[in-house]
This record gives sequence, structure tokens and C-alpha cells, in this order.
Amino acid sequence: MRNENPAVPVDDSAPGDGLVKAGVIVFAVGAVATLVTVAPLLLGTDPFPTVAYLVSMLMGVGFLIAAAGLLRSIAAQRRQARAGRTA
Repeated sequence: MRNENPAVPVDDSAPGDGLVKAGVIVFAVGAVATLVTVAPLLLGTDPFPTVAYLVSMLMGVGFLIAAAGLLRSIAAQRRQARAGRTA
């Protein structure tokens, strides 16, 4: 029977993966806040205070964080490809 767990842990995360994960989480928080702030407008109740609308702006911030992580990952892959081509 082959051991499925290697003796040395393998780190297969690329540069930028952490930013993408953080961006997804921030985007999700912003998306939930957007749904919560729009619901009273559709239901005809009193709208939430301005702070709730500002929290919904996290959706765009999360998108920018994830995009930065994606660009960082692309840059690292291009550097690795160039290093492999010259070697």
C-alpha cells in the first residue's frame, strides 16, 4: 500500500493565491451587504443607514484584491517560463 501523505509537505500554492482567496472573501461580504441593503428598498421598509451602503462597496474592493492576486500569479508564471527558457 502506497503512503498517500508525503514525508515532506508540498507547497503547491502560487504567488497571489492568498490575495485571490482574500479577495473572494471580501467580495462575498460585499455581495451579502448589497443584498441586505437592497432588500428594504424592494420590500418598502425604511432603508438602512449610510454605513450599510458603504459596506456594500467591499464588493468592488474584493474584486480589485482578487485581480491583483491574479496579476501577481501571472507575473510569477511568466518569470518562471522565462527562467526555464534560458536554462
